[in-house]
Amino acid sequence: MNLPNTITAGRILAAPFIAALPFIGSPGARLIAFVLYIVAAVTDYYDGKLARTRNLITDLGRLLDPLADKLLLFATLIPMFVLMAPHTDPLIPTSAESIDAGRLPFLTPFGAIGLPWWIVALVIGRELFMTVFRQAAARRGVVIAAIGPAKWKTAFQSVWVGSAYFWFFAATTAASQNWGSAAWRAFAYFNGTVGTLTMIASVFLTVYSLALYLRRYAGVFAF
Repeated sequence: MNLPNTITAGRILAAPFIAALPFIGSPGARLIAFVLYIVAAVTDYYDGKLARTRNLITDLGRLLDPLADKLLLFATLIPMFVLMAPHTDPLIPTSAESIDAGRLPFLTPFGAIGLPWWIVALVIGRELFMTVFRQAAARRGVVIAAIGPAKWKTAFQSVWVGSAYFWFFAATTAASQNWGSAAWRAFAYFNGTVGTLTMIASVFLTVYSLALYLRRYAGVFAF
């Protein structure tokens, strides 16, 4: 196993910890989750770049890299949904007081912004569809490369998730230390605004990039 594949395997091994640690309501656990996510997101870029520049692209790497990406997506969206879902979300039992008390939506000047179920379904559904779409096209001899809007979608999604994971740590720390200053509220609003805007941008590009893929490559299946 070469270095890029080893890095990718490390991201796969980190995914369960990234998924589980946010559910531990301590600043330390949530800080580790944030750091692990940042490392995974950064190495996701560099292992691919390393493989291309050093001619280390292998069949194993082609298998592991998308697997690592999908696992990281699930590993982050699941705790984000549980911890950030609006109180009115039908998929989260609002009668569970321990869940309600532990929710950590983004705080913005316009109010709390949670993560509704339909955004999670849209993001995951798009990724699963594109995986099948790419595989079906490859069987017909067509390689579907990443397009610009899809790359921007990934970038905005990374900032969105990073903002949420940092918020889990920061809000837990603030609660344990009884922070309530104007500076803390300003930071909370800033982080929440960044997270919300990048979430909106990511969702828009999720739909837009999918439409572009379908327009460009749907003809592959016309014969």
